[in-house]
Amino acid sequence: MWPHQVGVIPSRAQSFQHRDEADRLQATVDGGGTAVLRQVLTGMGGVGKTQLAADYAHTAWDTGGLDILVWITASARSPVVTGYAQAGLELCRADPDDPAQAARSFLAWLTPKDGQRPCRWLIVLDDLADLVVNPDDPDNRFSLWPPASPHGRTLVTTRRRDAALTGEGRRLVEVGLFTEAEAVAYLAASLAAHGRAEPAEQLTALAADLGYLPLALSQAAAYLIDSGETMAAYRDLLADRATTLADLAPDALPDEQAVALAAAWSLSIDRADRLRPAGLARPMLQLAALLDANGIPHDVLTGEVARVHLASHRTGQHPTEEPAPLARWDAVRALRALDRLSLIDHTPDTPRQAVRVHQLIQRATRDTLTPDQREQYARTAADALIAAWPEDERDIPLAQTLRANTDALYRHVGDALWYSGAYPVLFRNGVSLGGTGQVHAATSYFHQLANAARHCVGPDHSAALAARFELALWQGQSGDAAGASAAFAELLVDQEQVLGPDDPHTLATRSHLARWRGEAGDPAGAGLATAELLHVMLRVLGPDHLDTLAARGNLARWQGRAGDAAGAAAAFAELLADRQRVLGADHSLTLAARHGVAFWSAEAGDPAGAAAAFAELLADRQRVLGPDHLHTLATRQDLARIRGEAGDPAGAAAAFAELLTDQERVLSPNHPQTLATRHNLAHWQEEARDAAGD
Repeated sequence: MWPHQVGVIPSRAQSFQHRDEADRLQATVDGGGTAVLRQVLTGMGGVGKTQLAADYAHTAWDTGGLDILVWITASARSPVVTGYAQAGLELCRADPDDPAQAARSFLAWLTPKDGQRPCRWLIVLDDLADLVVNPDDPDNRFSLWPPASPHGRTLVTTRRRDAALTGEGRRLVEVGLFTEAEAVAYLAASLAAHGRAEPAEQLTALAADLGYLPLALSQAAAYLIDSGETMAAYRDLLADRATTLADLAPDALPDEQAVALAAAWSLSIDRADRLRPAGLARPMLQLAALLDANGIPHDVLTGEVARVHLASHRTGQHPTEEPAPLARWDAVRALRALDRLSLIDHTPDTPRQAVRVHQLIQRATRDTLTPDQREQYARTAADALIAAWPEDERDIPLAQTLRANTDALYRHVGDALWYSGAYPVLFRNGVSLGGTGQVHAATSYFHQLANAARHCVGPDHSAALAARFELALWQGQSGDAAGASAAFAELLVDQEQVLGPDDPHTLATRSHLARWRGEAGDPAGAGLATAELLHVMLRVLGPDHLDTLAARGNLARWQGRAGDAAGAAAAFAELLADRQRVLGADHSLTLAARHGVAFWSAEAGDPAGAAAAFAELLADRQRVLGPDHLHTLATRQDLARIRGEAGDPAGAAAAFAELLTDQERVLSPNHPQTLATRHNLAHWQEEARDAAGD
């Protein structure tokens, strides 16, 4: 008898939220004319595809729009065949002893025939995993897609995004996360149904902590209701790295859910790992789970470091088996396999942030790692970040993404990056901040890193001393010359005791101590200290060592600051030749020597020649270092001043006005260099007005 249901339709979820995806599904299904409507709801596990499908099926049934409704859990091919066979048994008297034939009979029965009473049917294939047709297997020779019918509709939910899901009248409906408003409304309604009310700010914060994932929100609400925990306490547990997602699962899952959040993606990972190239999807996801959920650069996950790691950790590979080398394409295909199962979003056309992973998929994946695995994967991720980090950070958005990934790695693995001292990526992260103009952020970063080093490896470890060195350096760069001088003086005492007076790191600290003494108001003392240090460096390091070349530049600068501008210009010219020979034309120290020649030439009475030299230097620094680098901004500052001194006050004022905008953006409005630019702008504006008045 019609109407008739086959299979069990899930009940509507408590506090079900009507979503835009439901409207799109309704409009798409109802607007198909006479063509068969085959709709595919696709999205990552936990976004609520099943609930959307159940809501649609209940609505269609309750309004009398269906004669036949079949609901099948399609997690594998066999339950689909079984479900069709049951429908064939109930609706067209199929043979119960031959399920494959019974399934084919049911699909044939759905095909419209002349003179037959129209049958309005809806078939829902929930959590579709596999529709592969295998001509060599008698049970897998036929397609499981229902036939075309002017009266029939097919609705599929799946985590897969394969190309095979589209075509032949099938249309995809992407199901995403809740919006913030939907997530907050869901939490509020779920808790209110049990007499609980929470502050709006706590609801909003928890929704963000759970990444607006419907499955996570429903299980969190159930946990809060069952346990009686406060929302603040639950958030503290969630933030604790020692707490796993399994620890936060409610004793009884809500809304007829089959799996807890911690296991929600395990089958998808298994399926992705079986896709070609087999065995690489799982270790790829484990690596990505330690990095930034909002975007991982393509080169980090497909570079040589990552490929060696993937080859060594391939699923199913025997520990004694020599791993076969992987091509970059193999790593890319592993990412594609994860994307096909909606475990990641892979967009290679945006290489800076090519891979995005939901934060809870990352959390569940990290929970499966042993302590040894976590440490090993952390080392690989750190090395992969360093390998992908360009020496010259002209690509500012890429640098920002690499820093975000380093921060995420440190949050996720913490002490694992200190087991053998400190991984270089921790220092590169802070240097990148300062090098792109964020000197105050760099100072704060190295303050935290120095404290962490003292705690993790002890105050006398080379990593702890190096962190203090960087802290003092960026303290000076941020405008606190006296503080930097004091910090370097304290560091020097400790380095001489721990490393010895002739250690290169000790000598570098002496060099910077002299520099910041001079910047703090003692140029004569800085010059004497630098001259003494240079003799030691020539003896210990040799004339072509980087630190020796740097010390010669410092000595030339203090010579000029002491009043000998011509001597400083000559010293920088001699140094420039040596730096070009040893380091090359584009090295930062070579560019710094060119800056010294131009600056002190102007001070010695040649502003026109200096202006031309600064203009050439600015073009090269913008090319090599990028427009926001501290040295690039300093060159613009000097060029603007020299233009004014060469007789163009209006041009100087205009240049300082442009520079001020960029310095306020990059350095901050209160940075000493920004304040100096503001003063120079006022000066040259006044000079330009006087010149115009004359």
